[in-house]
Amino acid sequence: MVETLGTRLEGAEVEHSDTHMSASAALAWFLQEVLPLETVLMRYLRHNWRDQSDIDDLLQDVYVRVFEAARRELPEKAKSFVFTTARNLLVDRVRERRVVPMDAVSDLDALGVAIDTTSPDQNLIARDELRLLREAIEMLPPRYRDVIVMRKIEDLPRSAIASRLGVAEATVSIYLTEGISALSDIVHGDQANLRGRP
Repeated sequence: MVETLGTRLEGAEVEHSDTHMSASAALAWFLQEVLPLETVLMRYLRHNWRDQSDIDDLLQDVYVRVFEAARRELPEKAKSFVFTTARNLLVDRVRERRVVPMDAVSDLDALGVAIDTTSPDQNLIARDELRLLREAIEMLPPRYRDVIVMRKIEDLPRSAIASRLGVAEATVSIYLTEGISALSDIVHGDQANLRGRP
């Protein structure tokens, strides 16, 4: 049904204005600008929200918020607006819960990662920090480095990492904890603690 509706509205022109727009014009904008972002948006929600059973509801809530906002005024940059809306929704969900589990959200600071609103200075600083982090990861003992890369960068579950390395999941958890601690030591200049680690 969405494709049929999208085909009917494909030629509709949507212009920015300060007045409320019709539902059909907002829908045409939504189908053209927002719906193509669904795959990336789903990946973003899955990455930043631990309870995967909530993802479909979160997606629908993002769509409702975006559509309602578009009825009032079309955002200049659809992608930035959609991801800002998603981030705000996740933050709202965390605030709504009286008791928030520590792992409810993967990383609240990382919620803004997919938003294209960084300045050139921020990009330069981020690249510099990324380079320093990459160098610090390279300085880790091999087992720690492997576990951190597989878990934090490749997003593999602990069971898959344990299988790849031929160790118990508990060992993977230990390597991950100690690896992050070692990484912190490197970043903060205390490399003496690395001696004797696997």
